[in-house]
Amino acid sequence: MTIRPRRLVLAAVLAALAAAPGDLGALTRGLMQDAFVQVSVFVAATLLIFYGLERLFRFDLGLAMGNARAMQVPIAAFLGATPGCGGAVVVVAAYASGKVSFGAVVATLTATMGDAAFLLIATRPDAALVLLPAQFAVGILTGWLIDRFVRTDYRPRGGSCDIVPAIGRLRARDLAYLAPVVPGLVVGAAQIGGVQIDAILGLPAGWIGLAGAFAGLAIWTASPVTAMTNPADHPVTRMAEETSFISVWVILAYLAYDYTAAYAGLDLKAMFGAISPVLPLVGAAIGFIPGCGPQVLVATLYVNGAIPFSALAANAISNDGDALFPAIALAPRAAVMATVFSTLPALVVAYGLHIFAPGFLN
Repeated sequence: MTIRPRRLVLAAVLAALAAAPGDLGALTRGLMQDAFVQVSVFVAATLLIFYGLERLFRFDLGLAMGNARAMQVPIAAFLGATPGCGGAVVVVAAYASGKVSFGAVVATLTATMGDAAFLLIATRPDAALVLLPAQFAVGILTGWLIDRFVRTDYRPRGGSCDIVPAIGRLRARDLAYLAPVVPGLVVGAAQIGGVQIDAILGLPAGWIGLAGAFAGLAIWTASPVTAMTNPADHPVTRMAEETSFISVWVILAYLAYDYTAAYAGLDLKAMFGAISPVLPLVGAAIGFIPGCGPQVLVATLYVNGAIPFSALAANAISNDGDALFPAIALAPRAAVMATVFSTLPALVVAYGLHIFAPGFLN
């Protein structure tokens, strides 16, 4: 087991905040519980289905895209539009191996919302039903235009696609994380339906949420991977690792928003409302930052009503999530240029919404 000191310090700080007396501890524990039952359990369920089917059918998507020349871009956009970053990573690896076009890379990175999609689906499914298909369509169009007009080959010469270490076995900690996920999923689904299931069935919803949150923190603290897992690993292991990684960012985003409102006395909605014309530009600029943490924070601001849908759309189309890390490792020039090319449609869509439908889904 490898302990990462910085992660250990952050986990210890979160534990101390949760154990604090008074309102601070109560608020922290409540937010950690919410993060687990409102987001993490749905992430876990989705990843189990996705990786379970991948293991069952042993389907090589990269090779399939390479053989489907006319449909490369739509398939790549679809993989990008699926929640999380796994589909986009598959396309980037296929491009580095010479199987797909650069337009396919732009399509998948334009269509992906990364791990922030899980948060949006769990908390604002109405917005997700609009945004994710819109990203899919924009990704296809942008990818086709890139393949038609961009002739530069950004593909690296040589290199390996083995971008993440394999854990190699199903571990006890993976099963321990799965244990609170199952009842947590019941609690989360009940909350969406407005049912107080803990009062009906006697489920200790608060303790389930805390157990899952701290189990995820423990896995993340000792995780041997950065964000993505190796396809050779067991689906439950991949679920535990990736859900734990996402959960930490969700917890931090929840805490950042509520701490700001409760202790700094800032009205974020009013503050951002004063600069609403530049919010789409800000959202697109944040999309340049690699990783899902900043993007999860943007989605959290939207869910809490602090920013409009146009700013969320700008960030969602512009950002590449965790897929940008392996993209930089496998094909750095392609990663940079794909991010640049995805910014234009992000701004077009976002300012179209800002001008013609300023209150849409706000």
